[in-house]
Amino acid sequence: MITRTLEASTADREIVTTRLIKAPRELVFDAFTSREHVGEWWGPLGFRTTTSEMDVRPGGTWRFIMHGPDGTDYPNRIDYIEVVRPSLLSYAHGDDGKGDHSFHSTITFEEEAGGTRLTMKAVFPTAEGRRHVVENHNAIEGGRQTIDRLEAFLAGGA
Repeated sequence: MITRTLEASTADREIVTTRLIKAPRELVFDAFTSREHVGEWWGPLGFRTTTSEMDVRPGGTWRFIMHGPDGTDYPNRIDYIEVVRPSLLSYAHGDDGKGDHSFHSTITFEEEAGGTRLTMKAVFPTAEGRRHVVENHNAIEGGRQTIDRLEAFLAGGA
């Protein structure tokens, strides 16, 4: 009963993206945790990602800049909380001190139907924070495009 209460309490603050990826779980997990791979697909269409630091372990940090198609740079910082290969990544995601758009993400990688059920859940501190990224940064569509790019990368078409 407590779990339901906690889950219900975040419903207005979360964005959940899920997709069945036609690739082995280890490979999908590697795409998220390899500095060489993540830069090939991370971010919505038209974005590039430059990584300055990537230490994927509990307490480790990933610092990167997402370069928008309009030339705007978006500094990001991820602080890993939990890393369970190949099934789970949990981290705090912020904009590296440039603003107030931080959130907690949990990504699960589950074997399903010969592929990987990928579920990305972002929970914002407030409903207003969620609304802001959805309305001002097109976060839901951006998440879909990011997973589209991941699928293309894993299929060798990136």
